[in-house]
Amino acid sequence: MAFNHLPAGVHDALVPLSVTPVTHSVPMAENHRSDRSPTGPVSRVDPGAVLGRLASGPSRASRITHTEHVPPRAGRHAVWPDRIRAEVIAAVQRAGIEHPWAHQARAAEHALDGESVVVATGTASGKSLAYLVPVLSSLLDGSEAPNGRGATTLYLSPTKALAADQCRSVKELSHPLGNSVRPAVYDGDTPFEEREWIRQYANYVLTNPDMLHRGILPSHPRWSSFLKALKYVVIDECHTYRGVFGSHVAQVLRRLRRLCARYGSSPVFLLASATAAEPAVAARRLTGLPVVEIADDASPRGELVFALWEPPLTDLQGEKGAPVRRTATAETADLLTDLAVQGIRSVAFVRSRRGAELISVIAQERLAEVDRSLAGRVAAYRGGYLPEERRALEQALHSGELLGLSATTALELGIDVSGLDAVLISGYPGTRASLWQQAGRAGRSGQGALAVLVARDDPLDTYLVHHPEALFDRPVESTVLDPDNPYVLAPHLCAAAAEIPLTEEDLALFGPEAEGLLPQLEAARLLRRRTKAWHWTRRERAADLTDIRGEGGRPVQVVEAGTGRLLGTVDAGSAHTSVHEGAVHLHQGRTYLVRSLDLEDSVALVEQASPSYSTVARDTTAISVLETETEIPWGDGRLCYGSVEVTNQVVSFLRRRLITGEVLGETKLDLPPRTLRTRAVWWTVTEDQLDEARINPEILGGALHAAEHASIGLLPLFATCDRWDIGGVSIPLHPDTLLPTVFVYDGHPGGAGFAERAFHTARAWLTATREAIASCECEAGCPSCIQSPKCGNGNDPLHKRGAVRLLTVLLRGAAEGEGEGAPGAAEGEGEGPPGAAPGPGRTRADAPGEGEGPPRADSAADGESARA
Repeated sequence: MAFNHLPAGVHDALVPLSVTPVTHSVPMAENHRSDRSPTGPVSRVDPGAVLGRLASGPSRASRITHTEHVPPRAGRHAVWPDRIRAEVIAAVQRAGIEHPWAHQARAAEHALDGESVVVATGTASGKSLAYLVPVLSSLLDGSEAPNGRGATTLYLSPTKALAADQCRSVKELSHPLGNSVRPAVYDGDTPFEEREWIRQYANYVLTNPDMLHRGILPSHPRWSSFLKALKYVVIDECHTYRGVFGSHVAQVLRRLRRLCARYGSSPVFLLASATAAEPAVAARRLTGLPVVEIADDASPRGELVFALWEPPLTDLQGEKGAPVRRTATAETADLLTDLAVQGIRSVAFVRSRRGAELISVIAQERLAEVDRSLAGRVAAYRGGYLPEERRALEQALHSGELLGLSATTALELGIDVSGLDAVLISGYPGTRASLWQQAGRAGRSGQGALAVLVARDDPLDTYLVHHPEALFDRPVESTVLDPDNPYVLAPHLCAAAAEIPLTEEDLALFGPEAEGLLPQLEAARLLRRRTKAWHWTRRERAADLTDIRGEGGRPVQVVEAGTGRLLGTVDAGSAHTSVHEGAVHLHQGRTYLVRSLDLEDSVALVEQASPSYSTVARDTTAISVLETETEIPWGDGRLCYGSVEVTNQVVSFLRRRLITGEVLGETKLDLPPRTLRTRAVWWTVTEDQLDEARINPEILGGALHAAEHASIGLLPLFATCDRWDIGGVSIPLHPDTLLPTVFVYDGHPGGAGFAERAFHTARAWLTATREAIASCECEAGCPSCIQSPKCGNGNDPLHKRGAVRLLTVLLRGAAEGEGEGAPGAAEGEGEGPPGAAPGPGRTRADAPGEGEGPPRADSAADGESARA
């Protein structure tokens, strides 16, 4: 395997760390000064020295496969446009900001000119101030209107936590302006007694797309005075609106624009994004409007030391005797403990809720052995906590009371955590954009910062820590969303008709597919045409037809059986895999066992327990081809893209020993199947190709299976997706293709653009897949290349060398340029029980994990499962 190590000698003595600066152009969310001073003391640390201390233990230094040094950068100042009110400039200066960065001034100029604009610059580059200054100036002008509300602003955040944090920032900044600026958060946590005041008097309303979809737009007559005066719509962290969630938000924004037009307003959209490829293209696809792009980051950046860290191999053997690495969870817990002991303020970003809880528990236990007072200074933070718990944790992090936090992406987005010295990233977060977003949380006051990516034992992470150029020499991804997906568009047409009857003139706003969907909605008796408009005639709320985050139903309440206390919620799509009967559930550092799951009432009853194991669900999948939309020859084989139907059922769960992951046993489950119609990419191979690759019938299933596992693991490097967004199936003889076939599909109804992106980048994607398998040092396959910890068939059969030979022959038939390029519509962006022989169209599926992003419904596959 190609290693990119530290300079010679550093392994033996890493204090102080000596790293030669590199000249890579790094597409990152850089570290800059914050728009406000930190509430706690700001530590000044040498990130190289901190890394040196982390690597000074036994065998620690050899775990660092690469260190990237990003030198500091000076900022470029400008002046605010002269149309900004002097009072606003004075308030900004009072906050300690004398002059704006050049990109802030440019964004303000475009906003004042009435042009929608997207600011796509690094983390802590002052994007918030770029839109706040023109917004506050307009609100100040509006306060002089006769009713004191001549201009309003709507702020949209992907998370409640970010909206709450931004509300605090706005209140602090606008305090000198008195009552002219009246910010308020309007979300599911807002007390009902406050909501009427917000509708009538607030002029800066902070909410989320969910509340806009379900609460504000259906009740637009009560918001008429606010919408009539709406001048700006701020969309923060807009790069998070991708896939099906982003497609839903795009349609929600079109409904908002339609209602504003009816009330006589035409708001300007101000978008803030982490560094992304083609941000204006993605912003236009999201809003439906032309958007000016500002991507030249003029803010200063502190030094960043970014280390790639691979946990060591253990003496344990996994499935089929494969070597097993120490888990990223255990390794990250150790590093978080060491940082806390050093007094280094840190956040560990973890991909799953369960992982965040585990890291917190392990770090607390180890800190208690060192100093009991330190144990309480590390905590977990994730979605599903009650509002008061989230607010308390955010405040403790702001104040410096907490030294370390183990957090999911619920904390990733824009929340000001000034004064952090280090960030640990437990497992590649799925995209380079998210990686740099998380890394940029440290060093937010311009000081040096340390970021460490701790690799999980899977194909993608292993590939990245040994191929740093894939992270540091490539641009961040484009955002993939498809607002024309009929599964997305149809319920929003119904919701729009319920808000105001839908006319033919409205259809252009919703895209080219809208007109063709209306007859289907009429046939389904969801809409009825009267004269020139389509009306919603049902009693139920049209907005309830869809959940924009793809939960597929109401959240399941997790209730403590003995007390009846509500612990939290789990999205409906995750319930089958995370709170099934017998599942281990973690909450606030406490462990619970699920006694029962009532799907009808959406309640999981749990009781506190201390099992020595965790649980992982297993499921089975059948897949059929509905329509092949496009295909190209790859030698004698074919590369195809089209529509498929996936039927999935959770059938059992495994108990795995904590830390080691050793399988202790399997328990059967009786849960109903789920059906998903979606999009997929698939490839077939012929008998001649199998002969050329020396693949006989005995190893065919194992070679396909191994190639499928690895390809799903590598796809997030080429499509803007999390591996939970996609699923896969490998079948030696598929009844629809009549050939050996490997499918990779979107885990969302109607598709999300990921499989399409995979089709258009297939040559590069499968080339990287082949390289990842071939370069792995194991003999017959391991979790770093072809094994999946979620494979329901116990990673059997798998054939590593067969997969390499098969992919070699397949790629030999792929002509240059075929299966490459940007996708069109997504512009932006059979096995029985273990040991049974595979049957056509039927596979044993890998269970999904707990992704923290937009909640997704379960579907599954032989190689991986998808959460849509």
